[in-house]
Parts: sequence; C-alpha cells; structure tokens
Amino acid sequence: MSARAEIGVFGGSGFYSFLEDVETVEVDTPYGKPSGPFTIGDVGGKRVAFLPRHGPDHELPPAQIPYRANVWAMKELGVRRVIGPNASGSLKAEIGLGEFVVTDQFVDRTSGRADTFYEGPETTHVSAADPYCPDLRRLLVETAQELGIPVRDGGTVVVIQGPRFSTRAESKWFQGLGWDTINMTQYPEGYLARELELCYANISMVTDHDVGVAGADPVSHEQVVTVFNENNEKLRKLLFAVIPRIEPQPQDACATALRGARI
Repeated sequence: MSARAEIGVFGGSGFYSFLEDVETVEVDTPYGKPSGPFTIGDVGGKRVAFLPRHGPDHELPPAQIPYRANVWAMKELGVRRVIGPNASGSLKAEIGLGEFVVTDQFVDRTSGRADTFYEGPETTHVSAADPYCPDLRRLLVETAQELGIPVRDGGTVVVIQGPRFSTRAESKWFQGLGWDTINMTQYPEGYLARELELCYANISMVTDHDVGVAGADPVSHEQVVTVFNENNEKLRKLLFAVIPRIEPQPQDACATALRGARI
C-alpha cells in the first residue's frame, strides 16, 4: 500500500472532515470494509489518516460500526497513534456543555459487538486496566489548557449500546456510580487499538446533560448535533495544535500490550 500515515483520527458525530489537500484511500481488511474511505493529509509535518466512524453520511448506528475493520485499517496505513473524539453526555451537573473530558477509564455496557481480534486458537488476554495512552492524554490536556479550551484531565466514560438514549433510571444508576460521561462508541474502538498495540486517546466532547442529571431535560439527537456543531471549530483548533506535537510511539504500555498476554 503506497499511502501511509503516522497519526490517525476517528471522527465523531458531525465531525466528518478537517483535512484539506487530501488523498482518498480505500482499505480492505480481514474484517470487511471500514466505515468508509480514509482521507490522508498533512498537519504540521505529520501525515494524518482520518476516518468518520459513522460513515461519510452518518449512515452507521453505533452498534453497526465496523470497529475491527476501522482499527485494523489504521494499522495497515502505518498509524501507531490514534485520537478518537466523540460526542458524549455529561453524568455530572458540574461538567458543562462544550467541555472536553480526556477520559482515562471506560465501563462497557454494550452487547453483541465484535470486540476482539483474538478469537483463537491462541488464547490472548490484553490488559485493559489503564486503557488510554497516558502520553497522548497528557498532550491533549496540556494543549487544550494552553488554548483556553475547557478540559478535564481524566474521567470515566460509560459506553451504552445505542441507538436509544438512557432511561432516567439507568442514567441515575450511572451517575450514582460516580461515572462522568456517557456515549455509544468508545467501546470497543479504544480497546481494539490496544489489542493491536496502538496508542489511543479519547476526547469526550460534552454535548448534553444526561436525563438522570438533576434539572436536565431529556436528551435529543437535535440537541447533540447543535452543540457539537457549535464546538467543531474548538475541536479542530485543538487537533491542529496537538498533532504536530505528537512524537513517534514510545515503548510504553500501548506498544508492549501483547507482552505476557498470550497463554
């Protein structure tokens, strides 16, 4: 494959393109077609591959996204470090609309998703204790702070199946457990990157307060898209500032995830 990139970005709801003067690339994988063609371009001297995880026309609901194909294709393109921004709900009143939460933990509440590359015959258990790359997380937080973008360093995202939003009872349950944000796509995307020894960091952009948060109105898709669109330029600004600062992958927990993982 002639097209190569070193950094990958998975787009979230409403954030379908941010590169100009790009090369469009189709990638085949053992896991089928990715969500769509990749666009590859230059940001501050770095080659970046971008893919809208929901498809170019937002045609793929969260549970139907081909997560394995998407992550595998990133690695096929040469990507070693991945940023995955997405729209998220807030489970805490103090986390406001438009804030960025650079999560350090996830809780998986999905079901039936193809969520591993290791289905045998060799048994492989890749640790998920600390699922997000600490170096990428640090860069994102520091750069957002320098730009004056409201950002939180760390937080737990609970990932629900979708496409439905939570009931009030579910939302209050998640809130009572102390979790911070909620979305539908962080699992298994980030964990699959770890299985392939790629660095991965999430930017949860808060677009709404979940329905269980005191005083919050029921969330709607229209509200999510409106707030996300209002903040696209802020996310674009952050990505264009942070990508030139991303160094080649170090020999960290991400790059060495398979050591000792096989039985």
